[in-house]
Amino acid sequence: MLELISEHACHGGTQRFYRHASRAIGLPMRFSVFTPPENGAALRPTLFYLAGLTCNEETFPTKAGAQRMAARLGLMLIAPDTSPRGAAIANESAAWDFGVGAGFYLDATETPWRQHYRMDSYLLELRALAVAELKADASRIGVFGHSMGGHGALVHALRRPDLFRSVSAFAPIAAPSHCPWGIKAFTGYLGADQAAWSRYDATALMAASANPFPEGILIDQGLSDKFLAEQLHPERFEQACEQAGQALTLRRHDAYDHGYYFINSFIDDHLQFHRDRLG
Repeated sequence: MLELISEHACHGGTQRFYRHASRAIGLPMRFSVFTPPENGAALRPTLFYLAGLTCNEETFPTKAGAQRMAARLGLMLIAPDTSPRGAAIANESAAWDFGVGAGFYLDATETPWRQHYRMDSYLLELRALAVAELKADASRIGVFGHSMGGHGALVHALRRPDLFRSVSAFAPIAAPSHCPWGIKAFTGYLGADQAAWSRYDATALMAASANPFPEGILIDQGLSDKFLAEQLHPERFEQACEQAGQALTLRRHDAYDHGYYFINSFIDDHLQFHRDRLG
């Protein structure tokens, strides 16, 4: 059952924030939904946005400036939280890049994280909820995200192209098995066996694929991003796409950094990219 926390008129549509009891997580979870103006359609094309480290369900709707174009295009936007809250795990808030606010959109297998840190399963639960209760069109759902969320978007789309029809990302952690953020998260959540990491590594998944998204993938990356060299590795994903025969538009932008001013500058392009593919 959905509990409405708040709602706000926005660009002719409505921005809402919800809480619900998640079966996958075993705790209450929050998410946001922007619903565009009614146009008489029974079902809505829908875009999931996955946010980055330290963010929550409020970050995207308050910072990205996406609602204006989403209203024009008739897109519903859904943004989940980035991790469980209130799991009562010792030191789960001790680091900004692991634990609370840093769920990495995977299902943990290591104790004590495996009981509640099940963001992979949660995204499937939230997708089903959106179809059942929010009028999302199950045949027209895309996913995008930023940084850790860009990693999550690429991974979920590559693992489930039957469920996510389009995918894009802003400054994604594109090869987490090869960067400090990813190694820390994967070791803590999944254990030391690196063979288990590949199912949550977009570059590894793409390297084992064959043109999974024929209509292309869009990635934007700022060249003044302080995390680019050490943490993001878009060039590894680019090479994997070439190997897989996957069309990739990887746009590199001078002067832009890792934050939401960057996302806000190119959000309209991503929404149009998805709307063109969702039909």
